[in-house]
Amino acid sequence: MDFGLVLQPDPPAAQTVGLMQRAERNGFRYGWTFDSAVLWQEPFVIYSRVLEHTERLIVGPMVTNPGTRTWEVTASTFATLNEMYGNRTVCGIGRGDSAMRVAGRTPHTLARLGTCIDAIRDLAEGRETVVDGAPMRLSWVRDGRLPVWMAAYGPKALALVGQKADGFIVQLADLFLTEWMIKSVRAAAADAGRDPAAVTICVAAPAYLCADTPDALAHAREQCRWFGGMVGNHVADLVSRYGEDSNVVPDALTSYIERREGYDYAQHGRTGNPDAEFVPDEIVDRFCILGPPRAHIAKLTALGKLGVDQFALYAMHDAREQVIDGYGADVIPGVAAM
Repeated sequence: MDFGLVLQPDPPAAQTVGLMQRAERNGFRYGWTFDSAVLWQEPFVIYSRVLEHTERLIVGPMVTNPGTRTWEVTASTFATLNEMYGNRTVCGIGRGDSAMRVAGRTPHTLARLGTCIDAIRDLAEGRETVVDGAPMRLSWVRDGRLPVWMAAYGPKALALVGQKADGFIVQLADLFLTEWMIKSVRAAAADAGRDPAAVTICVAAPAYLCADTPDALAHAREQCRWFGGMVGNHVADLVSRYGEDSNVVPDALTSYIERREGYDYAQHGRTGNPDAEFVPDEIVDRFCILGPPRAHIAKLTALGKLGVDQFALYAMHDAREQVIDGYGADVIPGVAAM
């Protein structure tokens, strides 16, 4: 199993670069950031610095979207980084949650997202494609490679992952839901004539190392409760689309948002987000990985048996350095030994 670090690109940018360097020293292979221009710094500028100051780390957004930048600009940016640093980027992409909504726009349709996935990959790898009716090609690209991984929750989005994407980003670490989603993606890939095993599976969720005591676990839950609120935005979209009583989406994903009242994107992905107070402890425990190293190793091993290829840990809490170092010292070697 590979490991990734996910950060919000808050200033100072040098801190993001330093944490990514720390992650590489501890055995992480991927460095991810959020991508919402209004909320955080521009990640692609930071990627250039991260790539310059690391040797093997692969970097990318978790996740970008079809609307923040024109497709040829996004593709050209990836291709430029790849030319400079040797194909060390990955494009995580979705419909656009915080990036679009905080700017007063609506997330994109799945149809447009599917077209965008093909276009960005083709352009970044030097092939001709059509963007908004105009044929175009980045003629300077040589031997470019850009895997495109898509984030998804609902049935139609999961089907699109299987049909189009090189990888699938599962933004929660719940064993039951992860298994359901992976099966959906692989079935869609098979139906599309693709090799289901060729779709890389990446689980992304907060990880917090702490003692196995009530007080320590309570503190860890408070540091990570924001994640249930963030996931709740996507779940609310699914409920509005499929209905509360639909059997299309598992109740294990939708039932916990009954007390959800709203969401302020100014607190998006941050510890102490008051709009995540409705999230019960059970959801935090299911969606995140908390506790001593042995608890992390056990859950990650179980995820690996489901077919997960990478665990990307969100480190938006008060113990970023400790979790990076703890994973390097105990968890990554422990998972490798299982």
